[in-house]
Amino acid sequence: MSILLIVPAIIGWLAGWLVNYLADVLPGTRRLSQPACVQCNEPLEWKEYLLFQPCKNGHSRKVRAWIVQAVLLSASIYTWLNPPAKIGYIFGFTIIIYFATIIVIDIEHHLILHPTSIFGSLLGLITGTISHGISATLWGGLGGLLIMIGFYYFGILFTRIRARRMKSAGQEADDEEALGQGDVILATVLGFMLGWPLIWLSLLLGILLGGFFSLLLILWLVINRKYENNALMLFIPYGPYLVTGAYLIIFFPKFIEMLVPG
Repeated sequence: MSILLIVPAIIGWLAGWLVNYLADVLPGTRRLSQPACVQCNEPLEWKEYLLFQPCKNGHSRKVRAWIVQAVLLSASIYTWLNPPAKIGYIFGFTIIIYFATIIVIDIEHHLILHPTSIFGSLLGLITGTISHGISATLWGGLGGLLIMIGFYYFGILFTRIRARRMKSAGQEADDEEALGQGDVILATVLGFMLGWPLIWLSLLLGILLGGFFSLLLILWLVINRKYENNALMLFIPYGPYLVTGAYLIIFFPKFIEMLVPG
């Protein structure tokens, strides 16, 4: 291994710290604040936090923290060796950091936060303009917004049907949404990054991926007799699948060309 790979490895490890920190503090405080144990909310000294030490009450860090470190380190090295066209390593890896933050927070909290949306919009406008010009960038953002608004209102209809089903089954309806406003904003951000017409392909990939893994989850629950044959009782966070579709287009364009020749 070239000694130069030490540089992206260090950057990747630092990025892992950043993503873990943002995923730990933003859902609770919506701002940059002192890290705390996610299990008991005991404040952590920075040394304890960065060295993955247990809190004073003995609670260990989540396995997620180590997974994020490993993934970001590997992604940094890969992006260093295979930087995306036009935007290069710096902007490319910044996009990965943004995507990783969205994925972790949405999986754990089913939230796409306004601070990450604001940052993503600025990042999307900059990288989109560099990649394909301001016109395609703005049209991509508009396209992502309008497409996802359509799915959002369809999701509202689905939620109402689900609530009626839960009520008829004697269950208390909750406030879960098939798609949230954060997903609409995320689609707009991805539209800026990818431009028009690639945003529609990205959203299609994300929706297909989400549907595929939802089907696998339903089958697993049915096989284990935990699902009670009620397919309307399950919601999944869609942010990770939407950003995965965009990630494939940005970082694996040859794979996308195989799927959509020409």
